[in-house]
Amino acid sequence: MSRLLILAAALAMSATTAFAHDAKLGDPQIAHVAYTAGQIDVDAAKLALAKTRNAEVRAFAELMARDHAAVNDKALALVKRLNVKPEANGTSASLTKQAKQTEKRLKKLSGAAFDRAYVANEIAYHRTVNQALSGALIPSARNSELKALLETGLALFTAHQTHAEHLAQTVK
Repeated sequence: MSRLLILAAALAMSATTAFAHDAKLGDPQIAHVAYTAGQIDVDAAKLALAKTRNAEVRAFAELMARDHAAVNDKALALVKRLNVKPEANGTSASLTKQAKQTEKRLKKLSGAAFDRAYVANEIAYHRTVNQALSGALIPSARNSELKALLETGLALFTAHQTHAEHLAQTVK
């Protein structure tokens, strides 16, 4: 269990570093970061759906895939309507790089070890994304509709974090 906590702490620290990569992001960069963060969680959920045999973990992964894809769909519709082109940046690139490393680690696991690591990653990842949303992305967003979408995402992702924390107590 202590190895799992160390892994979760390392994941949280690396994700925090990713969000701190760009000091000041504009709306096109914020949109790209938000979309990238959502897609990372959709991809993690797909991996969990392919690997888990635990019904609770499966239900959680289905929820992650569905909710994050829905928020990303809304984000894409918003940037299209506003005629804003999301811009890649250091933060989104760092998130993508770290997600690939996490995926590589998770793919090596199976059974209960995978389930515990996936849920621990979801806790750490949502905590970091929620902190980035509330502390950096939402305050930096200039467009009111983008800001509102990010705030809606924060409320949803806070619920995801709580759900993952409860799930971690049952996944042994």
